[in-house]
Amino acid sequence: MGSLDSNTPTDHAAGQFSPLDPEEFRRQAHQMVDFIADYYRKIETYPVLSQVQPAYLHSQLPQTPPYRPEPMDAIMKDVQSQIIPGITHWLSPNFFGFFPATVSTAAFLGEMLCTCFNSVGFNWLASPASTELEMVVMDWLAHALKLPSSFMFSMVTSLSGTGGGVIQNTTSEAVLVTLVAARDRALGVHGIDFLSKLAVYASDQTHSTFSKACRIAGINPANIRSLPTSVEGGFALSPAVLRSAVEEDLAAGLIPLYLCTTVGTTSTTAVDPIGALADVARDYGVWVHVDCAYGGSACICPEFRHHLNGVDLVDSVSLSPHKWLLSYLDCCCLWVKQPGSLVRALSTNPEYLKNKPSESSSVVDFKDWQVGTGRRFKSLRLWLVMRSYGLANLQSHIRSDVRMARMFERLVRSDPRFEVTVPRLFSLVCFRFVPKRARGPGQIERANRRLLDWVNGTGRAFMTHTVAGGKFMLRFAVGATLTEERHVLAAWKLIKEGADGLERS
Repeated sequence: MGSLDSNTPTDHAAGQFSPLDPEEFRRQAHQMVDFIADYYRKIETYPVLSQVQPAYLHSQLPQTPPYRPEPMDAIMKDVQSQIIPGITHWLSPNFFGFFPATVSTAAFLGEMLCTCFNSVGFNWLASPASTELEMVVMDWLAHALKLPSSFMFSMVTSLSGTGGGVIQNTTSEAVLVTLVAARDRALGVHGIDFLSKLAVYASDQTHSTFSKACRIAGINPANIRSLPTSVEGGFALSPAVLRSAVEEDLAAGLIPLYLCTTVGTTSTTAVDPIGALADVARDYGVWVHVDCAYGGSACICPEFRHHLNGVDLVDSVSLSPHKWLLSYLDCCCLWVKQPGSLVRALSTNPEYLKNKPSESSSVVDFKDWQVGTGRRFKSLRLWLVMRSYGLANLQSHIRSDVRMARMFERLVRSDPRFEVTVPRLFSLVCFRFVPKRARGPGQIERANRRLLDWVNGTGRAFMTHTVAGGKFMLRFAVGATLTEERHVLAAWKLIKEGADGLERS
């Protein structure tokens, strides 16, 4: 890997300390880029799953920070010898666990610019370019997804948009801010004393962050409804089940508040029927949010866009380009039909932030669309990705991952010892090993746990598992930026090798 040489540190008078010398920055940054490029080139040589034990790093690093400066080459030697062994390599082409965290050259360069400017764009005045580029990029992505104009800003004369989009850090924050907006809207009607009466809804496949966000927002945990799904229904939330739960809560004196639907659940990539659920929610004045953190990216391809049918009936939508649109962590795009609901719930206006553009109501201040105040110039990453690659290449990227997942699915079906447990919708394949000698679900689960541990323990591939419908299953998520067909084939060969060993044991 590229080494990072540095002059031996010397004592400097306090007035001579220069933490950002442009020429020294140029020299070290070039060396750091060499290191990063070499890491990407050699990433397959590392075990995908870190092999270290808990607290490994505490014994290797000093207990106190250095008093004197250290040379960069010494620091980077420690990165190589102490940090990299403790990394699970999410960018490895042999990483098939969780969902991918995709990256690209364009997004990395955008992140460099973002860090370069160090813009703290909490309001328009603090960084007009940061605010306005974010508005443009959010409308671009909305166009790519064919979202209705009601989710877009109304700055383009050909549109009659009344909504808008904002980049959050993760889906957790997107759910939280929309939940808070819905909460305050309801309490504005019923009064603050009714907070304990608010009820919220999601399926039992919804991401666990939903429950966390509800608790943070002050929702009574007893009123968080995790509605049952079934394997027969593809683990999608049934509108009839939702209506029954809402009616039951109304009869108990509760106030139905918020429904979180999902396009591409974490366990199995199930897709909730957005339109039918929104029809039910509309009958009761319930705020509907669509979490399409993973599956939504595929909807830039026409053949997947139907998964968003009915989105015109909902209140908010969130998607995480860092999962499948090559943008690096962290980047979650949130669109809302009525930004005023967010602003009323989240706005702050201290004297030291007051300014003429904000007071004129002619600009957007994104601090009022999020939990915190400060915010980074993240739109640069998406801007560079979309301009550098265009929608055609982004669609090709999605289709390539789906094609490789389809190939893996065929391989699984070709071996009678394995079964596909859930129909594949995107680029995740859920499957399990069913040994001939297995007697009952318990033995099958133990065999799959052993197989998973063996595969991951080799360091040659990494998968995760889930339990859905009471069935333990393995998850094989294709999508790492560097993954090619040969990696998928090698992973399948490894899985079969593990199965052969279990059958012989």
